[in-house]
Amino acid sequence: MAVSAMGQQTAKRTVAFLTVPESTGSTLYGMYDLFASVDRDWGLVTRGETFESPFRPVTVAAEPGSFRMANGVHVLPDTTFSGIGVPDIVCVPELLVPPDTDISGRYPREVAWLKACYARGSYLGTACSGALMLAEAGLLDGCEATTHWAYCDAMARRYPAVRVEPQRALVTAGEGQRIVMVGGGSSWQDLALFLIARIVGLERALEVAKVYLIDWHHVGQQPYAVLSCHAQVEDSVIARCQQWLAEHYDHHHPVRAMTRLSGLPERSFKRRFRRATGINPSEYVQTLRLEEAKQWLEMDDAPVENVAAAVGYEDVSFFNRLFRRKVGLTPAQYRKRFGALKRTLAEQHRENADQTSIQAARY
Repeated sequence: MAVSAMGQQTAKRTVAFLTVPESTGSTLYGMYDLFASVDRDWGLVTRGETFESPFRPVTVAAEPGSFRMANGVHVLPDTTFSGIGVPDIVCVPELLVPPDTDISGRYPREVAWLKACYARGSYLGTACSGALMLAEAGLLDGCEATTHWAYCDAMARRYPAVRVEPQRALVTAGEGQRIVMVGGGSSWQDLALFLIARIVGLERALEVAKVYLIDWHHVGQQPYAVLSCHAQVEDSVIARCQQWLAEHYDHHHPVRAMTRLSGLPERSFKRRFRRATGINPSEYVQTLRLEEAKQWLEMDDAPVENVAAAVGYEDVSFFNRLFRRKVGLTPAQYRKRFGALKRTLAEQHRENADQTSIQAARY
């Protein structure tokens, strides 16, 4: 049991960190520290009191025994799959392997354990290339996903049933949006903050962000990518249509317009588009529009009908039905669940920047 800052006793939530030789210490123990710090560090630095974290972080591996991880850090996992039961959260740090590495058959016990945990209600969170493990488990089939920009193209080629979103720093997917993936670099901090907010509340996540001076990566990871487009790169005609759509997704008849732009007969265009991208043009348009709608809902308070119109849907009822079918939540539910943390942390970042400027001016 944990005693919160409010003096209440609550059951600890187990956070299991999947540990394999390809893991690295910074991501593994960085996330470990953030979950362990909830309530504990904020009380210490603001009131001189120490409280217990509502989370119990645990490192877990397929079998007992110590080993060195990819960056040379020695680790002795706390427990094994058979000894931990069902964690509330499972976090998969990055896999330090080349982007084109075929991991099929490489982690059979880890993959089976992840599938079992998810089936029994666990949240699954991946940092960077850790999403490859979920793709290998088949848990991302038919879902949107993200990973480090350097792995996006390879992941899209190797797992064509996964809709890779290279421009997004954080993607949620699956039943109840219980799968949370973040992109590259230090975005593991975003993953920890997001899960803390989801499980124990926004205020406690903000306290962690303030103690550790963490800024939310709300701009996404696209500015850092060398080239992270959809899997198709060879068909220049379809690539030109994709580029046009990225700027004109709100067009009333985008498929018709892309067909004209391609100079191909309609049937030939649709067949060629599907061969190049893996999905038909209409589905591609819907996917792009819904992604844009998610960005609006996460960062803006505009009415849902305004968001629908901005991404190309005049019928807000159709937009609501489509959004719910594809995302699993209504637009209002999505905004409530995923928008608050991003907006609040962005505001906190601006406040910190303003305070830094004031302090610099004094000196």
